[in-house]
Amino acid sequence: MGYVDRVLTELIAKNPAQPEFHQAATEVLNTIKPVIEADSSYEKAALLERLVEPERQIMFRVPWIDDNGNVQVNRGFRVQFNSAIGPYKGGLRFHPSVNLGIIKFLGFEQIFKNSLTGLPIGGGKGGSDFDPKGKSDNEVMRFCQSFMTELYRHIGADTDVPAGDIGVGGREVGYMYGQYKRITGLYEGVLTGKGLTFGGSLVRTEATGYGLVYLVEQMLNDKGMSFKGKTVVISGAGNVAVYAAEKATQLGAKVVSFSDSNGYVYDKDGVDIEYVKDLKFVRRGRLAEYTQKHSNAEYHEGKGVWNIKCDIALPCATQNELNEADAKALVANGCIAVGEGANMPSTLEAIDVFLKGGVLFAPAKAANAGGVATSALEMSQNSERLSWTFDEVDAKLKGIMINICKEMTEQAALYGMKDNFVAGANIAGFKKVAEAMMAQGIV
Repeated sequence: MGYVDRVLTELIAKNPAQPEFHQAATEVLNTIKPVIEADSSYEKAALLERLVEPERQIMFRVPWIDDNGNVQVNRGFRVQFNSAIGPYKGGLRFHPSVNLGIIKFLGFEQIFKNSLTGLPIGGGKGGSDFDPKGKSDNEVMRFCQSFMTELYRHIGADTDVPAGDIGVGGREVGYMYGQYKRITGLYEGVLTGKGLTFGGSLVRTEATGYGLVYLVEQMLNDKGMSFKGKTVVISGAGNVAVYAAEKATQLGAKVVSFSDSNGYVYDKDGVDIEYVKDLKFVRRGRLAEYTQKHSNAEYHEGKGVWNIKCDIALPCATQNELNEADAKALVANGCIAVGEGANMPSTLEAIDVFLKGGVLFAPAKAANAGGVATSALEMSQNSERLSWTFDEVDAKLKGIMINICKEMTEQAALYGMKDNFVAGANIAGFKKVAEAMMAQGIV
């Protein structure tokens, strides 16, 4: 059994009932085999064994009181995966599906995503099985304060800098930052995604969606194509989906769909992005309401968004939302490019369909790196006590995403896997982290 296969076998045995973590590790390790096999020093230094084992795993209870005076208890997590190239950086996810395996998969992906940005940030992730949906502002505040009362011990501006993720937006970050400051007495850049009045960065809200489109546009440009005149199908209706739709529309595309956990909207005339912003971000409503104002649109309960005919697909909802059958439907309908806005939204089988079908496929760790890249830019602004303009941050974000596309393209070609951007992104991200780990000794 080869080195990579042995490490994967041991990983699965040591981490039972964590299928998402197994999936993420399998995808990365199998694609970096050419790099590993070319240098025996990696095995001698047990580099892969150290790479797949988090430096620290923190799990804690989060008690809080609801509006009825009842005590509720949730579980909190922070996995500090790898700090070889900088302080841990990665979001906090509040969603009922959160468990240790989910957080480990996200943290492992974050190592390579952060490496690809070219910025000095390591990989980490955290969150809770708390569901902010249907909770009052006071309930969310009490939960966030309780969550931070434990988390503050493990984070810091030069140690671990969390951000938002699913279920964690500006409201939640604000409550957590207030509690951190209250406990520690420190006014520092310990969280990103903060409000603009207390250290936040312009473009952070738009960053993941905009960055996704910038990278896919570059990928298309390299093949003599662009978003102009293309039909785009997007899943999700959060920040990533909405701002990807906004930027794609600005580049001349027609976005025809959004989805949420209940169903999806198809608007053949192009979705009303401003209406969806108000519906989801202000009123916190459901997409089923969309057709009340847009009579020409269709609302469908359940799944099926990937059956819509399109040129470009941007999955921006959640992990493993796009399976093999969905991928085959997209290929059959003439889809030319797929860019992952969510974390690992495509199954391994779906990715295989895209690669074999000649679809340009931008994997999440490259395509959705814009969010963490702009978080790192927020950290820089906090450290310098500066606030850059929207255009300054947006230009830096675009440059980072274009460079990521260049890196993954070059690495794929270097190892004889032209246009296999999954392998290219993994190899490019791995090389930087591996070099730093080897230089720092056995730690």
